[in-house]
Amino acid sequence: MSRAGTLTRRTLLVGTAAVAGGAAFGAWWIAQEPGNPLRPGAGARAINPFVVVDGDGVTVVSPRSEMGQGTHTTLAALVAEEMDLDWGDVRVIHGPPARAYWNGAILGLGLPYPEYARTDMQGRLALGMALLAKGVGVQVTGGSTSTVDAFERLRAAGSAARETLKAAASPHLRRWPEDLRTEAGHVIAPDGTGIAYADLAGDLAAVEPPREVALRPSSEWRLLGRSLPRVDTVAKSTGTAEYGIDVRLPDMLHAAPRMSPRLGGTMTSHDPAPALAMEGVEAVVDLGTGIAAVARDGWTAMRAAEAVVCEWGPAPYPSSTETLDEFVAAALDGPRNSRLRDEGDVEALGPPTAEAEYRVPWLAHATMEPMNATVLVKDGSAEIWCGNQSPTLIRDHVADALDLARDAVAVHTTFLGGGFGRRGEVDFAVIAARVAAATPGRPVKTVWSREEDMTHDFYRPAARARMRGWVGDGAVTGLHAAMAAPSVTRSSARRLVGVAPPGADKGHVEGAFDQPYGLPNWRVDGHLADLAVPVGFWRSVGNSQNAFFQECFLDELAWAAGRDPLELRVELARREHEPSARVIEAAGEMAGWGPSPDGVGRGVAFCHSFGTPVAEVVEVRRDGERIRLSGVWIACDVGPCLDPGIVEAQMSGGAIFGLSAAIMGEITFEDGMVRERNFPDQDALRTTGAPRAEVRILRNRDEMGGAGEPGVPPAAPALANALFDLTGERVRELPLRRRFDFVT
Repeated sequence: MSRAGTLTRRTLLVGTAAVAGGAAFGAWWIAQEPGNPLRPGAGARAINPFVVVDGDGVTVVSPRSEMGQGTHTTLAALVAEEMDLDWGDVRVIHGPPARAYWNGAILGLGLPYPEYARTDMQGRLALGMALLAKGVGVQVTGGSTSTVDAFERLRAAGSAARETLKAAASPHLRRWPEDLRTEAGHVIAPDGTGIAYADLAGDLAAVEPPREVALRPSSEWRLLGRSLPRVDTVAKSTGTAEYGIDVRLPDMLHAAPRMSPRLGGTMTSHDPAPALAMEGVEAVVDLGTGIAAVARDGWTAMRAAEAVVCEWGPAPYPSSTETLDEFVAAALDGPRNSRLRDEGDVEALGPPTAEAEYRVPWLAHATMEPMNATVLVKDGSAEIWCGNQSPTLIRDHVADALDLARDAVAVHTTFLGGGFGRRGEVDFAVIAARVAAATPGRPVKTVWSREEDMTHDFYRPAARARMRGWVGDGAVTGLHAAMAAPSVTRSSARRLVGVAPPGADKGHVEGAFDQPYGLPNWRVDGHLADLAVPVGFWRSVGNSQNAFFQECFLDELAWAAGRDPLELRVELARREHEPSARVIEAAGEMAGWGPSPDGVGRGVAFCHSFGTPVAEVVEVRRDGERIRLSGVWIACDVGPCLDPGIVEAQMSGGAIFGLSAAIMGEITFEDGMVRERNFPDQDALRTTGAPRAEVRILRNRDEMGGAGEPGVPPAAPALANALFDLTGERVRELPLRRRFDFVT
């Protein structure tokens, strides 16, 4: 990370091209500054793609979606810090689909090395991937990368805007720009005379923004590093925030889809007559693999969609959960896709001390706001309103589906009522666009029923692991982990960009091979189980299952070696990565780690994911015949912490998300169809069953890590390990409700 000093355009945009191979993939093109996509109206000036000034003040344009994770607050603070804005005056909107809003951190997540031990060459590769993302315009909110990606770029945008405003004020104040200062949204002369930024909007068109800017050192920060009031709090508290499902347009119709219940299957026939006979129904649109009913209101549309008589073809995958699971299990004995960790020689250790197999189920994203999009198709163009994590992909796929030019498609990104990776897909927008194209000239809001949403997801894949371990003299001397599952990366890439990356699939084994443990003999193998069940990025992706496999088995090895599970983890981590050792120690200290009292069980787990080491201790207690989650203690080190309140919320929310999935999360199949159709079938922890959460943020690292996902992976194994401590029963399969009765 750059510190205080000068950042030049050449440093940020050209310098990294050379280290990444330059002309091999068009360095000149990639190094060009993307054009400013903003075209504000009269009286407003877009100084750069992130800052607009008008007569009402300053608007920060966020390149990332707000889905409850606080991105708009932190990204706005990066700009406001450099611009000397009063926090109460900050306004934030989401930017349009444009290359200017590329995510320079997202592609680097796929590089096959442990992040905590990244070499200089690997760092250069990450910079090259950032330039590639810029070149192709990868505008994605995901991978816990929003703040990491924006940290320097949005501060530079704010600094450039500040200096531009000073230059615009210079003639009015009759002083050179370098003699002026800024405070509380004003440019101020040495004699105290000031001009509000809003009053300079009309002068900005004549001023060229500077090509070099200085970023303020952290010692001078007023906003960053503090827990700020979130910019979306008032709107979300008063019901005035606009989510996709809230969009209302004049003369709007409503639609409800009903797609083949056998995912990717066909619709062999349909009879729309029963739906068309219903009052208020305007049309039934044939979508090929399903239908959509269009009506004057949403409830009528959903009832009409159910009234259509449809015949469905077979599923393109094994039809039951059991046969699907057998296919995944068989992949463990098939060809290997990766061996990204191979330390020492596990084969020379002889028979293993312990062996175990673990299994996790398919999981739905189950966002609180079901999938939806509103689309107006008119005069050779399309306009879309929806919550999404990838507006450029939405734009491009809709353009292709309607045979339109990409610049004829406009995307308005609203608040997201949950994303977790699901809204990184494009299907819901494409379906809405196809429905709107059948009724041109009128906007159509397409809303999925909860049942359609739950049963037409892109699921976290079912996975299996085969674990072998060796212990001796109170130490873990060897570990061999083999994981099998469908590939999320390859499946998503084929679907979204038309090509799957070759070679070792890092995401398939993340949370296992890339952990900072100093094991002398350690091998991690990845096996791909190609199935036609649609899978996608689920919060924390491969870490979610692999941390469960490895951290539960490491607990088994600790007990086999006669070692305290937390102390063993600290010892192994200290050999590799001191900040990770410290978060494990901190979690134990917070929980008062030690022998558990009668009726109480405690478990610990750790995972280094998305650049952030996180350790969690979960406590469970007997509550009559049931088990209550009484506490979770979370220690993390995100490096430079820009908003402690948001980091705490993300860590505790991630833990609850992971615990909910561990206890209740499961998608099963019968006759090729998903059986879990609503929240009673795949529920989440309620206030009555959620544990008290405590978060401690350590600051022993210089590199910034993510916060939105790293709280998820340790939750399930910490809970499973706590249940063993309480009951003596070792659980190797999720969901846990199959074996235990929880207070939920």
